[in-house]
Amino acid sequence: MSDKQSQAGIDEEQDINLLELVLVVVQRKMFIVKICSVALIASVLYSLTLPDIYSATAKVLPPQKESAGGGLSALLGQAGGLAGLAAGSLGAGGDLYVGILKSRSVADAVIQRLNLTSVYKASSLEAVRGSLDGAVKVQAGKDGIISITAEDKDPKLCALLANTFVDELGRTTIRLNLSKAGTERLFLEKRLDLVKKDLKVAEDDLKSFAQRNKVVQVDSQARASIEAIAHLKAELAGKEIQLAVLLSNQTEQSPEVQTVRAGIVRLKGELGSLAGNSGAGEGIPSVGNVPGVGLEYSRKLRDLKTQEAVFEQLTKQYEMAKLSEAKDSSSFQVLDDAVVPVKKNRPMRSMIVILATVLGFFVSIFLVFVQEYSAGMFEQNRLILAKIKKGLRLFK
Repeated sequence: MSDKQSQAGIDEEQDINLLELVLVVVQRKMFIVKICSVALIASVLYSLTLPDIYSATAKVLPPQKESAGGGLSALLGQAGGLAGLAAGSLGAGGDLYVGILKSRSVADAVIQRLNLTSVYKASSLEAVRGSLDGAVKVQAGKDGIISITAEDKDPKLCALLANTFVDELGRTTIRLNLSKAGTERLFLEKRLDLVKKDLKVAEDDLKSFAQRNKVVQVDSQARASIEAIAHLKAELAGKEIQLAVLLSNQTEQSPEVQTVRAGIVRLKGELGSLAGNSGAGEGIPSVGNVPGVGLEYSRKLRDLKTQEAVFEQLTKQYEMAKLSEAKDSSSFQVLDDAVVPVKKNRPMRSMIVILATVLGFFVSIFLVFVQEYSAGMFEQNRLILAKIKKGLRLFK
């Protein structure tokens, strides 16, 4: 037999097999129609029992990051320290706001405001949270916009749910931001009070030291002390020369000699007060006291300057904290409010009926071939059984 004849036989056998399959379907067409009819009727009845579910969506835009060096952030950055922390409130991306919307505190606030315990007829708060979590979906798109979609049998309730979540998001962000800014302001306020007291102590200490040591300006006063000593020494030398001249022709009892000697004693006393370690000089410290007085004065002045610098820095930070607290922290924008839907979102009854009918058709086709195969197997098994019985009779 040639190859062409063999191929023709195979094609003929395939055609016959295909025709046999079609014949099986045609012979059992009523069974297929019944299955499809049952699937059609059942799907129609099932779809009619499903309640209409409506959907409403609200969209919000999280705050965008401010450009570097602009606005309040730049001003707070110049203050540094805790004031810089005040600038970094809730200005993060959409993930933060999605997390807030999915938080238990926001869910509980919505449940309480809308009295969802009676709406969902739940026996516990956990059950209400579960129903609410299934009814409201929150997601952030690639464009950064956050969508809050609520579903319910009541179209008004689903719109109210979405808008209430947006409202609670605003309240929560304001509360968190103001709480953070308020905490920083209170901390700075307490710290500022302490620094004020320290500054007053430093000022009083420097003032007392300056009054006690007759200090106004250490460098200039030291120069004045040296010049005064030189002047006194020159005057003393002149008085001593004058005394020697008077003693050459007068006695000690001479009024002029006593006057000059009294002047010498006075000059030596003044010179001793300036050159000695006592602080008896009028208006200027003694030369012996200048190094110690200058060092102590410098230390006290340094403490005062330090306290003044701390006070100035804290004052700036305190003003920035008050500004941050007064600022409206909820800076996200509501792009779309949820509106009451007119058309239902689901169920798609026609699609349910079509899919159920198509599924019933394929199931009926499968059952038809299973029945046909079972019938063929039964006939073949009957013939095999007859042969077995015949063989047993011959054996007997």
